[in-house]
Amino acid sequence: MTITGKQVKADILSRRSMLAITAVIDIALHAGPGLVAARQIAGRHNLPPRHLEPLLQALGRAKILKGLHGPHGGYELARKPRRITVGEIVRMVVAAESPHKMEASSALGRKVIEPSVRRATDLFLAHLDAITIEDLRIAAVLARVLEAEAPNEQAADNLSAANDE
Repeated sequence: MTITGKQVKADILSRRSMLAITAVIDIALHAGPGLVAARQIAGRHNLPPRHLEPLLQALGRAKILKGLHGPHGGYELARKPRRITVGEIVRMVVAAESPHKMEASSALGRKVIEPSVRRATDLFLAHLDAITIEDLRIAAVLARVLEAEAPNEQAADNLSAANDE
């Protein structure tokens, strides 16, 4: 987006939406015979686990993730990565962030602005619905992000081991 000759970054998705998408892709990337622990995800993305856990639980309630509590607990995808879309994740976060819809207080808002914004939102979400977790998992593998995160993961394991002592 350009405004008077300057490049402006327009972040449409909230930080929480981006975090939810990141967490789901992280779980898809690290899927294996065991579950992926919240502290592992947090360590790979430099986040405190207490910020991540409520979001992971909400993703579980939305049937995007399956979780198991306890010392050997963690998360896995509730469905195949090709069956989970970015749009579904964003809708879950938006619904949790704003359970009450703000109504326009004027005819201009109700008859002109709200319908226009609703159409644009629907188009944006339709685009996000076309992006699956499998698409982004493959993109992450091709971008070699697992290689780039190896130092962060080692640091997280060291921190976790120090906290366990």
